[in-house]
Amino acid sequence: MDNSIVIIGGGLAAAKTAEALRTRGYDGALVVVAGEDHVPYERPPLSKEFLAGKTESAELAPFDAQWYATHRVDLRTGVSATQIDSDAKMVTLDDGSSLAYDTLVLATGSRPRPFPGEPEVAYLRTVDDSERLRERLGEDRSLVIVGGGWIGLEAAATARAAGTSVTVIEPERLPLERILGAEIAAAIADLHRSNGVDLRLSTGVESIRVQDAPGGTVFGDDASTHTADTILVGIGAVPNVALAEEAGLSVSNGVDVDAGLRTSDPNIFAVGDIANHDHPLFGRIRIEHWANALNQPAVAAANILGGDEVYDRLPYFFTDQFSFSMEYRGHASGSDAVVIRGDLSALEFLAFWLDEENRVRAGMNVNLWDDGDAIAELITSQRSVDPVRLGDRAIALDSV
Repeated sequence: MDNSIVIIGGGLAAAKTAEALRTRGYDGALVVVAGEDHVPYERPPLSKEFLAGKTESAELAPFDAQWYATHRVDLRTGVSATQIDSDAKMVTLDDGSSLAYDTLVLATGSRPRPFPGEPEVAYLRTVDDSERLRERLGEDRSLVIVGGGWIGLEAAATARAAGTSVTVIEPERLPLERILGAEIAAAIADLHRSNGVDLRLSTGVESIRVQDAPGGTVFGDDASTHTADTILVGIGAVPNVALAEEAGLSVSNGVDVDAGLRTSDPNIFAVGDIANHDHPLFGRIRIEHWANALNQPAVAAANILGGDEVYDRLPYFFTDQFSFSMEYRGHASGSDAVVIRGDLSALEFLAFWLDEENRVRAGMNVNLWDDGDAIAELITSQRSVDPVRLGDRAIALDSV
């Protein structure tokens, strides 16, 4: 196949797209525009092992610079795409150069949602962010985290393990309640408190005053004040869709793609955090998790090369917070009915989210590692289950 493919992105999705194209026999010109001054790398360790100093930066990258050279991938680090001309099939870069393409893959990921007014606080998205934050953790150091989502809670657990005093400010009644439901969210809150995290729930943030950035004072809407050496803001992420919008692609909560990851332009694909994907089971969803970045590229590559594959994997993510280690499959919300199977207080349990017809929409295994396949089968089968039997540990999952 004699053409040119350009991939825009510096994360796992970009790296795996390049790999998948070469693995599937594409032998033409291949360029990766990575943006950061690093080879493309994985981001989940940035709030966990890497932040804790247990992983080196080189270990974050699925492939080193030599791999790109060996596989004739033109890796452009430290340069970003600024414009896509979809009519001319041309990408403009911020160094003044441009790249022609026959097929373009967008893997531009997401960025932290800024706090209003954009004070000079810490965020956690890049390896450089994580390195700077790690240097500010330790005994006799203090950290205020604005936001009790996945990133905020993972960073809180890592910081406490380093001896840092941690306060988490979260406007919801319980952290992660909208995702996991009240019962499990309460158990996570109790776990953090038992490990010394000062959780300030049902508390919004009126303002942040920076003094010796990224330190300063956070002012709560309950008239409380919280001063720390470091203020970390983790209030969600925003998909990087500006290039796609300016190129005229269909965008709604991400770049709209079909089941095969094609955008509204047949010559442009999107993978990873930005892909607002038409999933065969869940409809249109956008998932900001590692598994999509890992697995979507193979389907995109196949279809770029003339195939007609469908990305139908279940959404998947994982977390590690103190003694709470889990895997989550499927797609549900905290408003769905929740069935607990096991010992919630001991953090050894399975959880299932059921729709109105008692079909399993999502399942989570916490500190139990043998049931992933059975959970996945319950979700994909879409059969109605008996909630009582589902919660009974004496009954095999394939018999509920």
